[in-house]
Amino acid sequence: MPDPTILNLEENEAKFFKLLTGIQSDEELRKHIINIQEKAYKAFAFTRLKILLQPSYGQVLELHKSRPRAILLDIGCCFRNDLRKAVVDGWPAENAIASDLRPEFWDYSHELFKSTPETFPATFIPGDSFSSALIEPRAPFYFEPQTSLPTDLRTLKSLTPLQGHISAIHASSLFHLFSEEQQLALAKQLATLLSPQPGSVIFGSHGGRLAKGFRTEVINSRGSHMFCHSPESWADLWDGQVFKKGSIRVEARLVEHDPKKTDKLGIIIHWLVWSVTRL
Repeated sequence: MPDPTILNLEENEAKFFKLLTGIQSDEELRKHIINIQEKAYKAFAFTRLKILLQPSYGQVLELHKSRPRAILLDIGCCFRNDLRKAVVDGWPAENAIASDLRPEFWDYSHELFKSTPETFPATFIPGDSFSSALIEPRAPFYFEPQTSLPTDLRTLKSLTPLQGHISAIHASSLFHLFSEEQQLALAKQLATLLSPQPGSVIFGSHGGRLAKGFRTEVINSRGSHMFCHSPESWADLWDGQVFKKGSIRVEARLVEHDPKKTDKLGIIIHWLVWSVTRL
């Protein structure tokens, strides 16, 4: 069970939670978040607004203004706080989709933010991103798909009907959970969903290294070493292995996990902050 004393909301995060929960007392908000965390047995990472780390976030928000029914997908969404932040910032909830392996996060999210499917009508589609039951394997789209979108996205049982239709995909704290081979496979799965229209983007952040390889200094929760890409190897993965070379623009950079401190062993931990944009 994570230590409740490590819950430390940034100013923008506290403002966000107070806005959506209606709880204005710092102490009452803290108690509310800890109560949900204890039910979910998750670390307090779900309180972070990782989407705000992204330099491409402003570009993403512009997409729904210029495209009819532009769709935003938050994959590996956990409690959907990043998706909710995008909705607060103007993205229509009915065109926002969350997906995670654990369907109970849907209920925990509503409890955390004191919402209902009626007051927050975004779509939640549970499933394994590697499974054909959620995303049917295929090549990325380079021309507009011939399929049409359902009138109500909440009728969907998988992401496959959205292949080639999604304008923006957010994937944070996700890729570093997997091996090098699995990260490539996941990238190929997500690429099938992205619209071929110029400006469509997959973006996110996860563990990274100055040089591609295993983070041998620390062991993850599964008792193994985390595989991390460098900005250069991450760009090579998307531009040529996932998409046709030259058909996308990859931007990737390393930032310190917390510039004010290192971890308990004195090791500087880096995040890879990135975006993949169709040209």
